[in-house]
Amino acid sequence: MEYTQLGRAGVKVSRIVLGTMNFGPATDEDEAHRIMDRALELGVNFFDTANVYGHKPNQGWTEEIIGRWLAARPEARDRIVLATKVYGEMLKDDPNARGLSAYHIRAQIEASLRRLQTDRIDLYQFHHIDRTVQWEEIWQAIDVLVAQGKVVYTGSSNFAGWTIAQANEQAAKRGGLGLVSEQSIYSLVNRHIELEVIPAAQHYGLGVIPWSPLAGGLLGGVLGKAAESGRRAGPHMAAAIEKHRSELEQYEALAASKGIAPAILGLAWILHQPGVTGPIIGPRTLSQLEDAVAALEVELSETELKTLDELFPGPGGAAPEAYAW
Repeated sequence: MEYTQLGRAGVKVSRIVLGTMNFGPATDEDEAHRIMDRALELGVNFFDTANVYGHKPNQGWTEEIIGRWLAARPEARDRIVLATKVYGEMLKDDPNARGLSAYHIRAQIEASLRRLQTDRIDLYQFHHIDRTVQWEEIWQAIDVLVAQGKVVYTGSSNFAGWTIAQANEQAAKRGGLGLVSEQSIYSLVNRHIELEVIPAAQHYGLGVIPWSPLAGGLLGGVLGKAAESGRRAGPHMAAAIEKHRSELEQYEALAASKGIAPAILGLAWILHQPGVTGPIIGPRTLSQLEDAVAALEVELSETELKTLDELFPGPGGAAPEAYAW
């Protein structure tokens, strides 16, 4: 396993991040526990979840599954960096049961700690921007939680570059550490964050944690799988396949020429990108976890990286040079 610092924070995390969104809805509890056991054996020490995982009306289900795993393996708690999130709606018809108000943050940290059966969250992430709440209020709430030992670091998810700047400038005024990570959608197919989010993250010392690094499965070998199984993709995936069919054919051919699965190629590309801490993988099975970890062993040549850039071009670099002079 490879490890790196989480942005400018001193903590070391694995370059593969175990995402748990499938635990509960798609992966039963016994299999989820086996996946977490195997992840730890493989050296994966960065586990990511969220208070809303489990999906309505079962928000919190995933945290509960992780909590029971931790309770049965108390020695594992100090071996992992545990991340969860706050923002999403947790109770229907309650105007205070979502967002980043100090009220909601205080309620949800206690609920997450209870479900996860732990005394602290190592990385507490704001799951989305809340444009109705001032940063002074948000950081005041976090300062209290840090002082209480309930939160160690804070991160963001789905933030714009300017919001990262706003958050960290306000934190600096208070003498706080601010955000140390940003979790963004990022893959060969979706490279928007290269314009401003990655430059902002690098400037402020945030580690970038890509989610959906395989574009919802599009980069996981959909053409080859369809040919083998004969099954038709759903409407959304079918439209994406047709839009990118030519590129996908060449992408899957490149993976085959290297003797690796397309999914491993997509993860390897992410791992070669500047500013990236590590991609979040959301395995439903043990084999998917083991395949993802194998991406760490893949070296991509400059020629191969150039080929992938030509197949799935990004925005052209950072703003404003990407669209101006």
